[in-house]
Amino acid sequence: MAITAGWLIAVIAQATGRAALLHHHALIEGGPPLWVAVPLFLLSWQVMIVAMMLPTSVRSIAAFTLETGVLGRPGRSLVTFLGAYALVWATFGLLAFMGDFLLHHVVDVTPWLATRRWLIEAGVVTLAGAYQLTPLKRRSLEACRNPAHLLSTTAAPHRGALELGLDHSLTCLGSSWALMLLMFAGGFANLLWMVALTAVMLYETTGTHGQRAARGAGVLLLLLAAVVVFIPWAGV
Repeated sequence: MAITAGWLIAVIAQATGRAALLHHHALIEGGPPLWVAVPLFLLSWQVMIVAMMLPTSVRSIAAFTLETGVLGRPGRSLVTFLGAYALVWATFGLLAFMGDFLLHHVVDVTPWLATRRWLIEAGVVTLAGAYQLTPLKRRSLEACRNPAHLLSTTAAPHRGALELGLDHSLTCLGSSWALMLLMFAGGFANLLWMVALTAVMLYETTGTHGQRAARGAGVLLLLLAAVVVFIPWAGV
């Protein structure tokens, strides 16, 4: 239900034109004061996390719920588990926002870079594509694809919901942060990016050939970055 609500909010925000107001560029450039902009961004970011990342964690959440149900403590433990999940992704979103805030100021005082913003776009896409091909991505994705690793050890029943939630969240972060950085760049208003990246991450974590799909997505992103660089360079 939360996932459906997340997508519904995203669609309504897009249809009403409100989504563009929550884009990090709009919040930073001539937007509200920083103390207002940050909470607004985090609110929209959490909606994206619920809509995009939560589907990739359904199996892990189900495994955790089953385990805590057997131990007789399902309700509060699940809230703690999901709270840790939200906290980890909120921290990443906040770091991305503050990094973008600093980048805006660098661009504003660097005329050469201000006229070549496509270099920044190409850099973000290159980073995401390259990360898809790294061993860390592969290991993190493997852990996400096999949620039983959280609960399979003899110590698992003695691990707290917070510890398990942080463990799973950091694993998901290790697997998907680069793709979510692309979503950050695209912004809350870009519904097509939300759909495309969610489909990629969902297949990576649940599909039969998830690891292969991750590498394929990486290659495609590197090709896309090359196109972004080539078009301005060729004067197209």
